[in-house]
Amino acid sequence: MSMILEAKPVIEALKNELQQEISRLIAQGITPTLGIIRVGNRPDDVYYENSIVKNCQSIGMETKTYALEQNIGMEEFTEKLLEVNQDKEVHGILIFRPLPAQLDENEIDHIIDPDKDIDGMNPLNLAKIFGGDTAELAPCTVAAVIEILKYYNISLKGTNVAVVGMSMVVGKPLSMMLLKENATVTMCHIETKNVPEITRKADVIVVAIGKAKLIDAQYVTPNSIVIDVGINETEDGRICGDVDFEAVKDKVRAITPVPGGVGSVTTIILLKHVVKACLSQIIESKCI
Repeated sequence: MSMILEAKPVIEALKNELQQEISRLIAQGITPTLGIIRVGNRPDDVYYENSIVKNCQSIGMETKTYALEQNIGMEEFTEKLLEVNQDKEVHGILIFRPLPAQLDENEIDHIIDPDKDIDGMNPLNLAKIFGGDTAELAPCTVAAVIEILKYYNISLKGTNVAVVGMSMVVGKPLSMMLLKENATVTMCHIETKNVPEITRKADVIVVAIGKAKLIDAQYVTPNSIVIDVGINETEDGRICGDVDFEAVKDKVRAITPVPGGVGSVTTIILLKHVVKACLSQIIESKCI
């Protein structure tokens, strides 16, 4: 029977670690604080914001929220982001995406303070990951994948890993982090031929392509460990991954569910990165 790599125990373990670290910081008069920048009032964004705020409160962190108008211009958005960059009480910044078309996300990635960029999208942070410095702020979804594998004692050393998807949000930085763990990585993309043949030869398959239930039983073997990063909405309003969970779950060694898998761990990784950023800023301030 396949092992279901559920998020809940991973989250609980990380929460316990964070609560201890936050308690030590609070004892020094420092409360790690997350700044949340939300443009517009999309119901899913508002729901996600409320969820993050509750998670922060549950472990002793604080939040500052910045709700901006849907039609905000690039100049005004930049002014607000620079203001949050300079706020010494904010240790980490999260910008809800996707942003409206009038806002240049690439430019925003360059503007956000890399020391507060908890989602790891500033080019300076990505460059460090590609340079092998995986201790820095990596994209949270990427870090969540690594955390799940480590929690369930799935060693990457010497393994063959197939990463299906090559985005800068997941596929490319994840490949760098997997290489750092001494895995052998094959990246599959839209032009890759015979993807099922490649994935069947892999020990671990990570799927991040944004297409609901694309990966089915032909892509796996009984020894496959499948990490599904995808979050998609079906026609009936249900959430599913990029992997056809029902078709695959009894045909692999282990698999992450959707929901209740990588996406759920990503949220706690955000909070972990706030604490990491806070600690780094404390060290930097003492060195000045």
